[in-house]
Amino acid sequence: MTATPDPSGGAPRRTPGGLSREQLAQLGRTGGEPATLATLAAGQHTHRLLLLRVLLDALPAAPAPAAALAREHAALLESAERAGPEAARRVLFYPLTGTWAERCAHLLATGAGRDAARDLAHLGGLAAASALRAGLDFRVRVAVADGRLALPTLGALNTHAPDGTPAELAARDGRLTVRLPGDAPVTLGRDPAGHWRSTTPRWLTLHTLDGGPRPVLLDDLDPGRPAPGRATRPGDGPPRHALRPTERAHWSRLWHDALPLLRLGGAARAAELTLLNCIVPLLRPTGGHGGHTSSTSPGAFGAVLASTPPSAALLAAGLTHELQHAKLAAVGALNPLHQQGPAARYWAPWRPDPRPFDGLLHGAYAHLALAGFWQRLALGLDDPGARDQAWAAHCRCHTQVGAVLPTLRAARRLTDDGRVFVEAMAEQHRGLGSPAPPAGHLVRARAYVETARALWLRRHARGTVT
Repeated sequence: MTATPDPSGGAPRRTPGGLSREQLAQLGRTGGEPATLATLAAGQHTHRLLLLRVLLDALPAAPAPAAALAREHAALLESAERAGPEAARRVLFYPLTGTWAERCAHLLATGAGRDAARDLAHLGGLAAASALRAGLDFRVRVAVADGRLALPTLGALNTHAPDGTPAELAARDGRLTVRLPGDAPVTLGRDPAGHWRSTTPRWLTLHTLDGGPRPVLLDDLDPGRPAPGRATRPGDGPPRHALRPTERAHWSRLWHDALPLLRLGGAARAAELTLLNCIVPLLRPTGGHGGHTSSTSPGAFGAVLASTPPSAALLAAGLTHELQHAKLAAVGALNPLHQQGPAARYWAPWRPDPRPFDGLLHGAYAHLALAGFWQRLALGLDDPGARDQAWAAHCRCHTQVGAVLPTLRAARRLTDDGRVFVEAMAEQHRGLGSPAPPAGHLVRARAYVETARALWLRRHARGTVT
């Protein structure tokens, strides 16, 4: 397995860090030409291949039975990549492969090989999915985990077999047969759209959200995904929840209604959907407030985790917000933007707790993109009520970013690339001041931010920065 960067196709000349000053300025303005976005993705893909190489090299640290089976899986994975690298890398570059590989590599590197054995079983499904996509004929053993045999990017087979039960997967002439002890064989084949289907209802094909610049998987099946509604803790098993058909259909309707809003929200908002591989649906947040939660993980570039939003507009806004986090994390991996420490000492008007500098930068960047998104919706929507809500959201986000930009620009430990990036953010913020929003919304937004600052200072003034 070789870590060869993807071509970025006509990107401007780069600095040694990876991105040119022109590209940094594009991204700082919350945009990015296609070649620039391709550079971000290529950097993350190279990192993913290196991480997988580290994991495969660490397999001897696993307990003997698990290590032997993992080596069998690793051999199939490498055969798939040699036979059809582009097809196989749809699985290797899949966002949830990253979080799984990080977890396994960490456990093996820290001497917790026994704890890693259970997670390593997922390598079999990963290898089988890669080999299927590459068109290989193969035979491999894969263990049941949490009542399922999961094939990342394809789907999962539900089974009553105990965890650890070995299944035999055999692929020949474009069909896959799964044999479990005591069960009738299950056969899978590709439909005309390229999805893997079976006549048994125990096989769940991943649902695809289409209509955007690329197909996006609604992944409620991959065992590498975090548990619904909370962060994953070490030792957590994967969530068993899979969406009902009506829930998948509801997500499809929200997605298709959100796409025109993203296009209305600006060319950058539509273009950055090329970075999105999957949405991981979470259960609604607890607490009775009916809110909407979304997040990203640096190790899962291309994935957005989200509870079901109450409207297409909030789905579009949530994707806008989270894709900025993904972009900024990818920028920092290529061109470090600052050397500020991790101390949580900064005021952010969108959070009640002190933030580290990097968190402040991430939040300001995401809210800057939201300010532009909501402004374009306010200028383009026909419904007066929706326009009014969009103006209110624009004013709030724009005022929040304006309150923290002086702190970002004054940071002494910004790198040269970081200064280019932050100054581009400031330029974008100035540009979003026109056309002027309705005065009432602006007054309320300023009062909201000043109230938030006053309340925050009462709680956290000592040793913090406003």
